[in-house]
Amino acid sequence: MARFGGLVASDLRDVTDDLGALDSTGFWAVAVGFDGHAVCARFGDVRPAGAAPAPDPAAWHGPDPAAWTSAMDRETYENGVRAIRERIATGEVYQVNLCRVLTAPLPPGDGGGTGDPYGPDIDALGAVLARGNPAPYAGTIRLPGHGVEIATASPELFLRRRGPVVESGPIKGTAPTADLLLPKDHAENVMIVDLVRNDLGRVCATGSVTVPALCAVEPHPGLVHLVSTVRGELRADAGWPELFAAAFPPGSVTGAPKSSALRVIHELENAPRGPYCGAIGWVDADRGTAELAVGIRTFWIDRTAPGGPVLRFGAGAGITWGSDPVGEWAETELKAARLLAVASESGGAARAARGAGTGSGGDREPLTGSAHGTSEGMLR
Repeated sequence: MARFGGLVASDLRDVTDDLGALDSTGFWAVAVGFDGHAVCARFGDVRPAGAAPAPDPAAWHGPDPAAWTSAMDRETYENGVRAIRERIATGEVYQVNLCRVLTAPLPPGDGGGTGDPYGPDIDALGAVLARGNPAPYAGTIRLPGHGVEIATASPELFLRRRGPVVESGPIKGTAPTADLLLPKDHAENVMIVDLVRNDLGRVCATGSVTVPALCAVEPHPGLVHLVSTVRGELRADAGWPELFAAAFPPGSVTGAPKSSALRVIHELENAPRGPYCGAIGWVDADRGTAELAVGIRTFWIDRTAPGGPVLRFGAGAGITWGSDPVGEWAETELKAARLLAVASESGGAARAARGAGTGSGGDREPLTGSAHGTSEGMLR
């Protein structure tokens, strides 16, 4: 099943890794990992969420809040920031998004006496996230037979389509409050907007790419972002494969120039991102509409991990010449704190919705501090 934007899709008909299928017919749920591997699932039954059984947040059995570990500890991450600044100094890159993956074990099958042999249900986690951390591009895809169990609370639009018109909403710049945004945040955003303009320009009609909004301040639970809008009109010969070839991975989670940033990411990051920083959403091929989020603020269940199923989550920050290693680590903590608290709740998110904190690092450091001073109020 899949759940997006007030719609629930069921009755699975086809699953393919061919993005060209999105130009055919039907309603598709789409999950494309950061590595480019796509899972496109066509469903036969799509109805308003109110016309289908709602997931029960109380059915979610989350991990122990103290069990989260990070693929990169604080020292490793801060050293990575320094390494990127050295690359920027030599002119190799202008910006790189440096990420770390956090992991916690999940209860085994029939955890909590639910009668579910597969254990915690990702759709129930989606309901918990919707209550504890609502997001404009929230969604769930549950295809356990194809290794896809994803719940996202993404605030960021990767691609929206309405016929030939395509739009992206890159986010760059994060702080606890708007007054704590720095000049560095605005510089990050402008660099990525330029990258996204170039990406869409490869498949859009000449002169059609515009920037209707630049560096708008957008509030989200526990923080604010700078968000821009880039819009264009696709050429008649450009379908989904061409659009992904031009725009994926999203510029806001790679860096600039994109090819150089991807090379640095491959060298510095020590865990695969999976669906994190990929594309997650839906395509209605019959109506020529679509909405795909950047896979941030995203959880996924990995049932192939040694020792049993685990829940994974990613957090990252855009590194520029003006970046402070301590501050960038703290920005990843700020982005993770609320979401890990919500997902670690079993039987609901009431405590997490009030802003409870949890540990995250492999060195078990508490989630304190922020990218720009303090997040104490949010974590209290």
